[in-house]
Amino acid sequence: MRKTIVAGNWKMNASKESVKTLIEGILSGMNGVSSEVIVCAPFPYLSQVETLISNTSLMLGAQNLNVNTKGAFTGEVSPDMIKDFGAQHVIVGHSERRSLYGESITIVAEKTKAAIDAGLIPLLCVGESLEERDSGNTEVVVAEQLNAVINLLGIEAFEGIIIAYEPVWAIGTGLTASPEQAQAVHLFIRGLLADSSESIAQKTPILYGGSMNAGNAAELISCSDIDGGLIGGAALKAEDFLQICKAG
Repeated sequence: MRKTIVAGNWKMNASKESVKTLIEGILSGMNGVSSEVIVCAPFPYLSQVETLISNTSLMLGAQNLNVNTKGAFTGEVSPDMIKDFGAQHVIVGHSERRSLYGESITIVAEKTKAAIDAGLIPLLCVGESLEERDSGNTEVVVAEQLNAVINLLGIEAFEGIIIAYEPVWAIGTGLTASPEQAQAVHLFIRGLLADSSESIAQKTPILYGGSMNAGNAAELISCSDIDGGLIGGAALKAEDFLQICKAG
């Protein structure tokens, strides 16, 4: 039985004051939450969040990483640095990294490897644009993104990977894939993994990452192959985030 996982991606939204308020708000409502809950903070706030969630059930994640362990890479953050702040997870291949910063499927696969090598659990994002969906290429795009990781690391790596399906057309647009649309892609992803290993396919958590919110979370998570959510905007409001966490 796969556990429900809810991960909040704060993106580039935070201040010391807002982080304190948000974390305290989440912690105050965690009674009765059975989902595994991760908060993915911007790099400057990892230390603050680490302190605030110490000795709680919340887990810490980062939003990106560099593939190198150290060196002359000004402005970059290594996997070991992320781990040094108590983080267990890191988002890899978010659509914004792919589209805004040119991260290719090869780079994303290499980042996934770097995370695993460092003992971090990647939240590996895959998904298609509206143009790709409208042209009927959703499965082609998602398969290409996943196969890049499988080809580099082998299917066994997915023992330590969380997949997040994020239809790019439903991020920050207010649009959301219907439960049927989301479930269909999640089922495709699980089937693609099963082509290499049925047991790993059944164990791998696949989260939905396309504008899941307090109003639609329960219906989406009730789908057989949707194991939780990677939450953007709703993760910045403790009350909304907690409602999603309690939907699992």
